[in-house]
Amino acid sequence: MSNTTAWIILLIAGILEFVWATGLKYSEGFTKLGPSVFTLITMGISFYLLSLSMKVLPVGVSYTVWTGIGAVGAVVIGYLVFHEPISLLKLAFLGMIITGILGLKFA
Repeated sequence: MSNTTAWIILLIAGILEFVWATGLKYSEGFTKLGPSVFTLITMGISFYLLSLSMKVLPVGVSYTVWTGIGAVGAVVIGYLVFHEPISLLKLAFLGMIITGILGLKFA
C-alpha cells in the first residue's frame, strides 16, 4: 500500500469516526436497535481502516489524525444537526486541531 493510499484510508476512517459518534447519540445508550447496529458497524469499519493505515503510517500520526478528524467532525455535526452552541473560542480551538492534522500530514 502506498503512502497516499494509507492517508486516504485514514481520512475515510476519521470520517467514519464522527459518523459512528453521531450514531452513538441516536442510539440513546444502545437502547435503540437500528442506531445501535449502525453505530457498531461503522465503528468496526472505522477501526479496521485505521488499522490498515497503520501498516504504512506511524501509530502516533495515524491515531492523532483519526481522533482529530473525528473530534472536528463531531463538533460540526453537533452544531449543524443537534444545534449545539459554538463560540469563537471553540472555532479557534478547532482551527488548532485542523492545523495539527495538516501539520502531521505534511511533516
